Amino acid sequence: MTAVRSEFLKIMQERGFLHQCTDLEGLDKLLCTEIVTAYCGVDPTGDSLHVGHMIPYLMMRWFQKCGHEPIVLIGGVTGMIGDPTGKDESRQMLTEKTIQHNANSISKLFHKLLLFKDSPEAVGKNTPLATTVNNADWLRSLNYIDFLRDHGKHFSINRMLAMESVKQRLEREQSLSFLEFNYMILQGYDFLELYRTKKCRLQMAGSDQWGNIIQGVELTRRIEQVELFGLTAPLLTLSSGKKMGKTESGAVWLDADKLSPYDFYQFWRNTEDSDVGRFLRIFTELPIFEIEKLEKLKGSEINEAKKVLAYEVTKLCHGETNAVRARLAARETFEEGMASRSLPTITLPRAKLAAGIPAFALFKDAGLAASGGEARRLIAGGGARINDEKVSDEQQMISIAHLSSDKTIKLSAGKKKHVLVTIIE
Repeated sequence: MTAVRSEFLKIMQERGFLHQCTDLEGLDKLLCTEIVTAYCGVDPTGDSLHVGHMIPYLMMRWFQKCGHEPIVLIGGVTGMIGDPTGKDESRQMLTEKTIQHNANSISKLFHKLLLFKDSPEAVGKNTPLATTVNNADWLRSLNYIDFLRDHGKHFSINRMLAMESVKQRLEREQSLSFLEFNYMILQGYDFLELYRTKKCRLQMAGSDQWGNIIQGVELTRRIEQVELFGLTAPLLTLSSGKKMGKTESGAVWLDADKLSPYDFYQFWRNTEDSDVGRFLRIFTELPIFEIEKLEKLKGSEINEAKKVLAYEVTKLCHGETNAVRARLAARETFEEGMASRSLPTITLPRAKLAAGIPAFALFKDAGLAASGGEARRLIAGGGARINDEKVSDEQQMISIAHLSSDKTIKLSAGKKKHVLVTIIE
């Protein structure tokens, strides 16, 4: 491992963030001598981010803690095209209204991770504050012919065809539109624009963005005769080989409306033993010496480290109050055998429950199964419980009679997924 002197790169190395850097020695020297501005971009192609998106912004969080200035770039224009990286086919084209809605929605996460100029917590803080920019502000005003004349000559088609994201699509004989092919040119221009207007010298991203970052570094070097830097984090996979942030029931969303803080907590609580130490380094800010103690735990004791991981990440993404509630709900449900009120909850009209609902339909409505067929298979496999009693008949009618003393019905799918049913009059 290359020895570095700057505080930020030392943290990146010891916590496992560092994967690739265009010039590690040069960036290290720059970080030691001045306050550096860096950006990380995101295309608002959805109304929430998932845990896989967190890593570059956790890098930016450490960057700001080390006294440097972060910029979050929203891809108002690039989001209309769609990054072909890692995709087998073109993304669905989104309307401007949808893109703006998505941008407003995902911005909430950035304010949890970074300190912005408009944050109440920024008052009195003696640290560079984060800003948000939108590439629609400069890409929309480009004159196409002027852009081709001034910048097109600096992009090599040979080099672009050699990019992994392009090669994979072509080797599979899958269509790659001219629109998508332009994506890396626009991202490269973003870096040039941010250098010109913000003196931004560094772009951070996941390793799948390496080729796009290189385009911006080389474009700026040719036009402005200045060196910019790119820094990427590894794309994380679980020890089992599964993609980070994906589960059998879908993505692990950061938006509480798409995934409850309790379910978010449970995702981390169920981390594989071999991933605990790595995730504590990347997804929490616990001191390294404390992490080293936790990752040495063996057997059933490793569960204590998983609880710490789940609590710390939930606190970071959903706030301390929600993290405490999720931890309490998990303890009451799994360790004390109680049906905690902090569990995910659905409500049903009293009249509907009074009429009775087939067990398989209730499990589907509660989100414990994606379809009626999946709910039937869950029951047939012995994995469905109501008030901790196994359900043996998919057509069993669940009614008012199943309400417990606290006026709830506890549904369980396996040992780790639970939902409370409450009634409204």
